[in-house]
Amino acid sequence: MLRARRRMVGLIGVFLALSVGLVLVGCSSDAPPEDQQAQFTVTSQSASEQAQDQPQAEPQTEQTEQDQPQAEQSTDAEAAAEAQSDDQQQAVQEQSSEQESDAAEPQMSQQDETQQDDAQPAEEQQTAAAADESEPSIEQSLAGVRGIVDPTNTGWPREVEGFNGVFSIPAKPMRIITASIGHDEIVLALVPQERLIAVGAVSKDATFSNIADLVLDKAEVSRDPETIIVQSPDIVVTSPYYPVEGIDALRRAGILVIQTELELDPQSHINNVKLIGYILGEEERAIAFADEVQSRFQTVLDATADKSDRPNVISLTQYGDSLWTAGSGSTQGSLIEAAGGVNAAATAGIEGNQTIGLEAVIVMAPDVIIIPQPAAYGAEEFRQSLFDNAALAEIPAIGSGSVYVVDSKLFTTLSHWNVRGAEQLARILWPDDFPDPPAESFSLVE
Repeated sequence: MLRARRRMVGLIGVFLALSVGLVLVGCSSDAPPEDQQAQFTVTSQSASEQAQDQPQAEPQTEQTEQDQPQAEQSTDAEAAAEAQSDDQQQAVQEQSSEQESDAAEPQMSQQDETQQDDAQPAEEQQTAAAADESEPSIEQSLAGVRGIVDPTNTGWPREVEGFNGVFSIPAKPMRIITASIGHDEIVLALVPQERLIAVGAVSKDATFSNIADLVLDKAEVSRDPETIIVQSPDIVVTSPYYPVEGIDALRRAGILVIQTELELDPQSHINNVKLIGYILGEEERAIAFADEVQSRFQTVLDATADKSDRPNVISLTQYGDSLWTAGSGSTQGSLIEAAGGVNAAATAGIEGNQTIGLEAVIVMAPDVIIIPQPAAYGAEEFRQSLFDNAALAEIPAIGSGSVYVVDSKLFTTLSHWNVRGAEQLARILWPDDFPDPPAESFSLVE
C-alpha cells in the first residue's frame, strides 16, 4: 500500500511539472495572442490592397480581332497571403488536454496495451498505415493552396483570398458564371453542368474552346455586367483580366465576384483547380481532378526529363502581315519546354509574345516549327508559305519538313487543357517515347 501511494505521488509530481512547462511555453511569445492576430489581420489586408493596386492586364483568352493573336501577358500581382494559425499554441492546448485526461483516468498497463495491439490483425495495421501514407486528408491536400485562407475549414461560410481581395462565401454556390473561357473550362471539370448557368460567346466557339460541345445550350453573357446581372448568379469567379468597372457594377448589384489567377504554365493550373474547387464547394472533386491532371503532365515530364538532344523549337503564327513568336514567359514557350524542347525564341532573348521578321527566324534556325493558329485563320496557308519562301530554305525545320500545325486551343487557353498541348507536342518531338495517343479529353463529374 505504501509503495502504491509513493507511485501515485510521483505521478502527480510529473503531471504538475508538465503543466508548469506547458504554461511557460504558452507564455513564451513576444506578443499576446490578441496582438498576434491583429498583426496578421493588418498583413492580410495589406496584401489584398497591393493586389488591387496592380494594373489590370488586357484579356488574353478572347480574340476580339481576327487579325490579332491572343496576347499572353503574365501578371506581377503577388500571390495572396495565406492565413496562418498559431500551431504552437494549439499543440500546447491539445497536449495539455490529453495530459489532464490521462491524469483523471486509470493508467493502462503496458501489458494491456500490448494485448490490445495484438488483438488487431497485422494485415489491418499495415493497411491502415499504408492508407495514412498514400491518401492525405482533404485538409492536407488543400494546405499551401494560394488563396485558401483556412484549409481546415470545409464548412460554410469559408474565406478565400483572390486577386481582388479577401471574401467570405456564405454557402455553396449553385448558380455560377465566370466570363472567362479558361475558368469555364476548369469549372465544367469540377461541377455538374447545370451549375454553370451562362458562358461567353468564345466558350461556345470550337475554334477557341475545349468545351464548346458542352455549353452550346447555355445562356450567353458578355463583359457588359448587365448581361450577367440578369442571370442572377450566386457568384462570379473570373480572371484578373475582367474590367474593374465591370466588377464594381456587379458588386453594386450584390453579386460576389472573386478573381483568381490564370498562370501561363500547366503546373500552375493545379493550384487554380484546387482553389476554384474550394470556392465552389467541390474540394474533393478538385483534389481528385488535380491528381488526374498532374499525373498526365508528370508522364510527359518524366519521359522528357533526361533528354540531352533537345531540338530547338519555335512557335510561329501569322495574322495579317504580322509574324508572331512566343518567347519566355509565354504559354507556348512553357509547353515547348515541358515537352522536352528548347524554346529558340527565349534563347534569342524574346519575352512574351512578340512580332518578329523572317530574318529573326533565320537566325534562330529552329529544328522544329509549331503553328498554334486556327485553321479558320489561315494556319495551313501560312505553313505552306514557309516552305515556298526561298529565303527560309536553309532552316533545319524547313529542310526536314518539321513544320506542324497544332491545335491552337490547347496552346492558347489558360487552363488544364494546356496539358493536352504538352502531350501533343511531346508526341511530335519524341514519337518513339509516345507511340500511343493520350486521352482526347479529361474526366467530367458523373
